[in-house]
Amino acid sequence: MGKVAIVTGAGTGIGKYSTLALVREGYSVALAGRREELLEAVAEEAGAPERTLVVRTDVRDADSVANLFAQTKERFGRLDLLFNNAGTGAPGVPLEDLSLEQWQRVVDINLTGTFLCTQHAIRLMKEQDPMGGRIINNGSISAHVPRPNSAPYTATKHALTGLTRSTFLDGRSHNIVCGQIDIGNALTDMTGRMGGGVPQPDGTRKAEPTMDVENVARAVVYMDSLPLDANVPFITVMASSMPFIGRG
Repeated sequence: MGKVAIVTGAGTGIGKYSTLALVREGYSVALAGRREELLEAVAEEAGAPERTLVVRTDVRDADSVANLFAQTKERFGRLDLLFNNAGTGAPGVPLEDLSLEQWQRVVDINLTGTFLCTQHAIRLMKEQDPMGGRIINNGSISAHVPRPNSAPYTATKHALTGLTRSTFLDGRSHNIVCGQIDIGNALTDMTGRMGGGVPQPDGTRKAEPTMDVENVARAVVYMDSLPLDANVPFITVMASSMPFIGRG
C-alpha cells in the first residue's frame, strides 16, 4: 500500500487540489472538513474510492479530531502525512472593531485546530511500525507580513511558525518531521476577488496577480517526496508579481 495522508480543509481550494494531487501520486487520503457534501464531491472527483475516506471534522473540537484520526487508523492502518490546511479569517475591519468572538474563532480554527491535529498525528506516528511521518502546516504569506485589517489571521499564522519549529524539534527523536508552506495569492474561490482589487497599506485598492493553485499542490507532494532523513522546514510558493518582495 502507498502512503497515507490526512488533509484538513479538504473540501475546497488548496485542500481540495492537494488531496487530488496526493491521490494521483498513489496516496490513500482521509479528507477532513466541516461540509461533508464538499468532501464527498472531492472524493468522487479523485476517482479512487478504495483510497479515499471522508470524515466530517471540526478541528476546533477535540472529540471530532480524535474521531478523524481513529477512523484513519482503522481504515488505512497508519499515517505518513498530515497536511494541516484548515483555516479561516475574520472580517476585514479595524482591529479595535473586532469582536472577541471573531478573534476567538480564527484562533480556534487556525491555531488550536492545528495543535489538536498535530498532537494526534504525533501519537499515531510514534506508535506505528515503521515509526515516523511528516506534518506540513499551511502558514501563508501572512506568517511573514500582514495585510491591512488582518490581525487575527496574521497573528495565528505567525504562531504557526512557532508551532512548526517546535513540532520539528520535538518530533526529531521519533522520526517525525514538520515543515511549513507559505502560500501567496493561489487562485481559489477565496482569492478570486483579488482581480477586482485588494486593500493596500496606503488605503488604495489594487488588483493583485494570482497563480494556479496546482503549484501549491505540487509543492506539497514534493515536500513529502523526500525521505524522512530530509526535510523542507519552510517553503514559500507565491505569484511572482504579487506585492510581497519589495517596497510599496
